Amino acid sequence: MSGLDDFNELPSEPAEEVLYRCFANRRWASAVVEGRPYKDSAGLLEAAETAWKDTSDVEWLAAFEAHPRIGESGGHAPAASEREQSRVSEAAAETLAALAVENREYEKRFGHVFLIAARGRTADEILETLRRRMDNDPAAELKTAAEEQRKITRHRLQDLAR
Repeated sequence: MSGLDDFNELPSEPAEEVLYRCFANRRWASAVVEGRPYKDSAGLLEAAETAWKDTSDVEWLAAFEAHPRIGESGGHAPAASEREQSRVSEAAAETLAALAVENREYEKRFGHVFLIAARGRTADEILETLRRRMDNDPAAELKTAAEEQRKITRHRLQDLAR
């Protein structure tokens, strides 16, 4: 049996909780659960895409709140975040300190946590991207952060379907 088979067999409420740990939005999780059973990960990802179509800026911002800062632990799916940021912990102390400072500067400028699909990226790569994105206007950055959130969620859904 696969992870996707197990997910398909879960009762609705636990299945929604599994999805909520992938993307912190109850409406989205419910819509994806309603599409079960999925025969493969492609079907699950397609349902996720469809459910995102009506996601408002307010919903994106609320979902962002479920994530820890890069280089920190926590959030609503701490084990997943830790795995995704595993290369960050290998960084030099100076890089981690710069990330901590610039994460907060980003939050002051944009009003939400800096989001990036960190899987496989080094702290230096992430820091460089954070600095570059500081030049975005708030509307463009919201769209960029939402796309990064979608990448994170897609990775988590692919992990779920294994």
